[in-house]
Amino acid sequence: MRRRAVAEAIGAGERLHAAAGALLTDHRRAVDAVREAWAPIHADLARSELLRIPADRLAHVTEGRLRPAAVAAIEAAGFDTVQRVLDAGRHRLRQIPGIGQQTADQALGAARQLAEAVGETVAVHLDVDRPEPRTTALVAALYPLVEAGPEARRAVEAATALDAGLGPLLADAAPAAGRLRGWFAGRERRERALAALTEIGRRTGRAAADGVPVLLGQASVDLLRAAADEAAAWVDFELRSAEYYGLLAEVTERPGGGADPAAAQGFLPEALAERVRAQALDGTHRRVSLRGYQSFGARFALAQRRVILGDEMGLGKTIQALAALAHLAAQGHRHFLVVCPAGVLINWTREIEARSTLRAVALHGPGRHDAFADWRGEGGVAVTTFQALTGFPEPAAEELGMLVVDEAHQVKNPRAQRSLAVAAWAGRCTHVLFLTGTPMENRVAEFRSLVRILRPDVAPGTGELDAVAGSKAFRRAVAPAYLRRNQRDVLAELPGIQWTDEWEELSAADREAYRVAVRAGNFMAMRRAAYARPEKSAKLARLRELVADAAANGLKVVVFSAFREVLGAVEEALGRQPSAGGGGSGLLFGPISGSVSPARRQRLVDGFGEAAGHAVLLAQIEAGGIGINLQAASVVILCEPQAKPTTEAQAVARAHRMGQVRAVRVHRLLATDGVDQRMLEVLDRKARLFDAYARRSAVAESAPEAVDVSDTSLARRIVEEEQARLGAAG
Repeated sequence: MRRRAVAEAIGAGERLHAAAGALLTDHRRAVDAVREAWAPIHADLARSELLRIPADRLAHVTEGRLRPAAVAAIEAAGFDTVQRVLDAGRHRLRQIPGIGQQTADQALGAARQLAEAVGETVAVHLDVDRPEPRTTALVAALYPLVEAGPEARRAVEAATALDAGLGPLLADAAPAAGRLRGWFAGRERRERALAALTEIGRRTGRAAADGVPVLLGQASVDLLRAAADEAAAWVDFELRSAEYYGLLAEVTERPGGGADPAAAQGFLPEALAERVRAQALDGTHRRVSLRGYQSFGARFALAQRRVILGDEMGLGKTIQALAALAHLAAQGHRHFLVVCPAGVLINWTREIEARSTLRAVALHGPGRHDAFADWRGEGGVAVTTFQALTGFPEPAAEELGMLVVDEAHQVKNPRAQRSLAVAAWAGRCTHVLFLTGTPMENRVAEFRSLVRILRPDVAPGTGELDAVAGSKAFRRAVAPAYLRRNQRDVLAELPGIQWTDEWEELSAADREAYRVAVRAGNFMAMRRAAYARPEKSAKLARLRELVADAAANGLKVVVFSAFREVLGAVEEALGRQPSAGGGGSGLLFGPISGSVSPARRQRLVDGFGEAAGHAVLLAQIEAGGIGINLQAASVVILCEPQAKPTTEAQAVARAHRMGQVRAVRVHRLLATDGVDQRMLEVLDRKARLFDAYARRSAVAESAPEAVDVSDTSLARRIVEEEQARLGAAG
């Protein structure tokens, strides 16, 4: 190899190695900043908890080795809590009459054991409504890591591999850098140097082809970026709290985020849990960080192969499924299929594209058979509906890497056509994952139907007696095929808000009503056209599904709309559903509108809050978004996007406020290719600037119209654009 070529190869390797090292240094600095901000907050929380634990608990920890009389003497000396025992130390404990060295050591050992357990479970809560200097510093430290996003994780993984691989290669290649040095190196070292040069060239070439240098450079820039100011960091946290908490758990090496490890693992038998933990999980094709319980859920699906993931709504079942798909794709599988209700098909394709590098193929609509042929040839994650699945030929054995069935309780009837189609596809696939947020413990017949499709060997153990024996016994019986975690068990910090944009494809009736409104140039009619034909409304169908899911989990729901006509359609739709065990709306309150007197409005809110279990409150967004407390609700449904960012924020804030004991999940119903999409395109361009500055300023409080974009020209422009797009000018 010529001298110049050698120099160029070594130079390219050194530059790539330096870039990898710089990124790792930047990432380590960002991680250390988070840990330094977190540690004193966590230590104080743990100390406060230990100050509440009475000293007599020490006897339980030592299983009787610490005598009750010794514990009583320690308490009488003023060390009446676990923390005070720790503060006392061995010397002060031994000064207590009757406490010798062995007893003092036993007491301290037990106290340290309790302190370790408390340290693992206590969670730091970031209260956006009560920011203080230490929590503000922690949010500001997390901001660059969150802003860097999933690409930073890929960059750090690539940098780690390059740093470990290129360093030794560059050292081996050093003798080739100079003629004399190479001459005196000896034959073995010269050969090793040439081999190293070849490998350096291969790795740098591959890295360049994969865009790794650009990835490393961009990640370093992102990690060095600080929040514009403290208010901007808090606003960003409020918008993406789940990402902040997820990264905090990852950075502080507490995958459970303060949750009980057994709860995060669904209280599975230890032997099974150990097998799941040993399952590898390749994140090459994944673009999202996983919480500890989410990683366990994906590993469970892979290790057990044919399972039901029954996590409570809002715990990220979709992300766990994508993590399993990404792992299988890294192992060489090319074809995957997701079957879901039509109302969530668009969300699935968007999630696949946003959260992974996998190709999403929608098998829906008139062109679904052409799309199916394309998917069979090119691969990717196909997404189809229960109805459409019946029209596709079944795959060859083992052709499908994984079959994912969302809202799997919809195939509970073994004689239904959709159930037969799902069973036929599942029979030809090694990995099958059923997703359902509907609790199965009290629906044994339905559960047995699902298990028969997945694991006939487990089905005999799901008889009525197993259910009667209690949920723990039932869980043990179905553990090989069923994993469910509840939000209260695994989200110790209860993230503030989880936003989900529910994109719906308009039905033919919806589209016709929308075209009529566009032709008339009626902006308000365009916004509510998706509800003009309630019996055929795609948005209403999805709203009923969301309410049914909340009902199954005993959650309260608030439904907001700007239009009384829309709330009337919702009221009729929910009122038509059975409420006793059939996934209906349960108790229905409202609607609250501007014409409802304050006294009656308060009675409606009180009745909603005091109702046992599931209930639904309907409210006009301007009337229900201000001045009332809806902290009983943990699910908020926005029937359409609002022109003012403050309108949505104020409405959601009625539920997301101090006293809320559950995470608030917000579902915004949106229609594709219409006024909703046009409004979001305009609003999204200004939303970040608005949220970062105006929302926490005196200007926003006194004159929201100064920063909102709900002016008349916006409506006029959207009407004109839609008329031009549809060729429907009035």
